[in-house]
Amino acid sequence: MTRPAVLITGGATRIGAEMARGFAKAGWHVVVHYNSSSGPAEELAAALPSAEIVQCDLSDDEAAVEMILELAGRISDWRCLINSASVFSYDGATDLDPETNREAMQINALSPARMSQLFLQRAQSNDLRCVIQITDMKLANPNPDFFSYTMSKHALSATIGMLAKSADQPRTRIYGIAPGAILASHDQSEEETEVSHRLNLLKRKTGASEIVDAALFLATGAARSGQTLYIDSGQHLLDQDRDVIWLAREQVKARQASDHSGG
Repeated sequence: MTRPAVLITGGATRIGAEMARGFAKAGWHVVVHYNSSSGPAEELAAALPSAEIVQCDLSDDEAAVEMILELAGRISDWRCLINSASVFSYDGATDLDPETNREAMQINALSPARMSQLFLQRAQSNDLRCVIQITDMKLANPNPDFFSYTMSKHALSATIGMLAKSADQPRTRIYGIAPGAILASHDQSEEETEVSHRLNLLKRKTGASEIVDAALFLATGAARSGQTLYIDSGQHLLDQDRDVIWLAREQVKARQASDHSGG
């Protein structure tokens, strides 16, 4: 195989799948990781010029380690690991749910941390080796919603600087991408999604293609190791007291009430 390889966790659906398509178009061999989305993973890989799929439940960090070791043992030019897989379950700042917290910390932080360490120790590359952690703009603009999820993304973000400072190879990079609202979440209606995605400084929708472009840029190693790019149209610079799911829902309800009353 002459193409450089990238492993994208959670690569079968949503943003992960968009990155898989983007890297494939740019000439990479894409390893699409999935847990339960076998159908979408197989369909996606079949549509890409050079791809394979790998199944792993990231709630088992030992299984995640084994996945990295297996891939490192057979891929000759493995240049990039993108930790994109994530769980996004609700609990609040005043009612942390222990089960939700354990799952979030395991899948969103512990397994990615261990995978990153093993990738940096074992992966062989003809050029750059790069880890990209997908975090969240909530790092800079936190609110009380999705408490355990936000905790886990802060934990994942903490790995970026620590790994960057511990990696002494000149061709090694560790980065972060912190997206804002990109795709519909949970039970959002189409109208709520349209409103929520414009609750940022530029009042525009941030496209999934912008995340792909950022990941491809970082994979070249042009930026200094340890940096995080916020791809959110300035949402992280605001101070929002709730998640945009609820802020948008309030706006839509107010608009509908006004229309109904003829106001």
